[in-house]
Amino acid sequence: MTEPGAPLRLVIFDFDGTLSDSGNWFLSIMDHLSDRYGFRRIHPDEIEPLRRKSTRDVISHLAIPRWKLPFISRYVRRLFGRNTHQVQLFEGVADMLAAIEAAGIDIAVVTSNSEANARAVLGRENAARVRWWACGASLFGKAPKFRKVLKVSGIPPHEALSIGDETRDIDAARATGVRAGAVLWGYANPEAFAHLDPDIAFATPQAVIDHVTSAKMDG
Repeated sequence: MTEPGAPLRLVIFDFDGTLSDSGNWFLSIMDHLSDRYGFRRIHPDEIEPLRRKSTRDVISHLAIPRWKLPFISRYVRRLFGRNTHQVQLFEGVADMLAAIEAAGIDIAVVTSNSEANARAVLGRENAARVRWWACGASLFGKAPKFRKVLKVSGIPPHEALSIGDETRDIDAARATGVRAGAVLWGYANPEAFAHLDPDIAFATPQAVIDHVTSAKMDG
């Protein structure tokens, strides 16, 4: 967790469900994925309950063998790359990134998606605000990507804030000593990570701006 009075010098963003509103697109391909990789289809009545589950619990519920996850992830990245035009940023994200950059705070993106896909959805101007990219993380392999960003940036963990919408984002922050922030506008229901007690939760991108600029001033 960020030490009292420590300056905030780095914000590490998740991409899908945090910057990009890609939840509906992922849902739209689930039947195709279940048929291709042989796991359970999602019944419409299950969608909301599954939003309250952790990533690990969703995988267990759908009976997806762990060994298939890397193959599914690579295939989904390829599909996403062909359909980036169908995915938009959440409202307020562009202003949020601009405000963080203007405050003199570095931005990193750590995602299971590819850098090319993230750049395509962000657009040239927003992508240019990102100083470090650590993409193609395995489903539960974000912590090593966090460590990579911290190493190349030279910024200590207690001066960094992670912002994501899934339990695995909070897990990665906890594993690396980075402050864990959770957004309430993503695909996952806040109930899914409430028990993990993130250091701070953000209802809107403006709330991120308010916190980050305040933390910069305090530092």
